[in-house]
Amino acid sequence: MRYFVAFSYVGKAYHGWQKQPNAITVQHVLEEVFSKLLRQPVSLVGAGRTDAGVHARQLFAHFDLTEDALEADTIHRLNAFLPDDIAVHNIHKVADHAHARFDALERTYEYWVVQKKDPFSMEAAHYVKQALDVALMNNAAELLMGYEDFECFSKSNTDVKTFICKIKHAKWKKDQDKLVFTITADRFLRNMVRAIVGTLIEVGLGKMTLDELHQVVQSKDRSRAGVSVPAKGLYLTKVLYPKDFFKIHG
Repeated sequence: MRYFVAFSYVGKAYHGWQKQPNAITVQHVLEEVFSKLLRQPVSLVGAGRTDAGVHARQLFAHFDLTEDALEADTIHRLNAFLPDDIAVHNIHKVADHAHARFDALERTYEYWVVQKKDPFSMEAAHYVKQALDVALMNNAAELLMGYEDFECFSKSNTDVKTFICKIKHAKWKKDQDKLVFTITADRFLRNMVRAIVGTLIEVGLGKMTLDELHQVVQSKDRSRAGVSVPAKGLYLTKVLYPKDFFKIHG
């Protein structure tokens, strides 16, 4: 039997989602708790992977059980065993062929920037004290939607077979005391969002023109794009599946 689990986490204490030798990851912690509580080995397949320090407000993973071990209070008991920085929100029974990664239509990330020093946001957002031209940064974000090959924003030495991504939305907005960059695409490359944000900030600081940004994307050269901004300001906020996906499969 196959299930989808919806969960969230603060990424500060973890080396990302995916299991790694000699490192604490979200996948490792969740699998240990699931396996212990359900009394059978549980292996989770995530909708995507986040890098070290990145947060997820909504992420899904699927897992299989040889026998139905879920009870009415399973979610409550899972959360009791999990650390405070990981929470399980829902578990759906799905069709045997349902896949958390391959059935996802798009993912949405937010990146938070603050421009005033605030002790309460230092671990949740990136502090940029210089003035930023947000209108120009939005022009640059709109420019990106005219491209599909984002090799220039991909982490070097990755094993991906294609750098093609379809960005559906990319925009900066003022949200009280912070700037929030929201970006939605069918898929993302490793480090892509943080590299894009770092590049757009260079545009906002007047260090890169829109013409130069065109040249950076066309070059496919990571060294020509901006630096990657810190992981602490990045949040995976939504994973979208086909309409009525859970109702049809549940």
